[in-house]
Amino acid sequence: MDNCERAAYIKGLIEGLDINDSTKEGKVLLAISELLTDMANDMEDLGDALGDLEAQVDEIDEDLGILEEEVYCDDGCKCGGNCGCDCDDDDDFDFMDDDFDDEEEEYFEVTCPECGDVIELNGEMLDEGSLECPNCGSMMVFDLENIEDVEGDEESEENTL
Repeated sequence: MDNCERAAYIKGLIEGLDINDSTKEGKVLLAISELLTDMANDMEDLGDALGDLEAQVDEIDEDLGILEEEVYCDDGCKCGGNCGCDCDDDDDFDFMDDDFDDEEEEYFEVTCPECGDVIELNGEMLDEGSLECPNCGSMMVFDLENIEDVEGDEESEENTL
């Protein structure tokens, strides 16, 4: 017998004894019966949700297992054949070296000659050679030969054009 059935059984016993809310004791017993019924229903809902969650976790675990088989070699390392183990020595993992550079991207400050607005540019934007000022719309052309390094605080280095 599950909790919902037990709560219904107790409610039936209370009704069979002709207990009603006309007495103080009757009010208490009926309130306890309602509480038991609500709690039993809530527990059943939680059990259903937990079952769904367990199924989703099992699916994720299976997918992760497949992914681990693809990424890790037999020795448990993530080398793609670069550690000297018996991994498949192809270039499937070369993308990992390119995506995880330890160096931070360098930024440059450019001052618009028309409005004086200071704009930060990364190297790619600077390589384009020109940029329209977002503040006033004038075209700025960059002379990459006149770059000077300016040391800022200890944590960052800025370059000014």
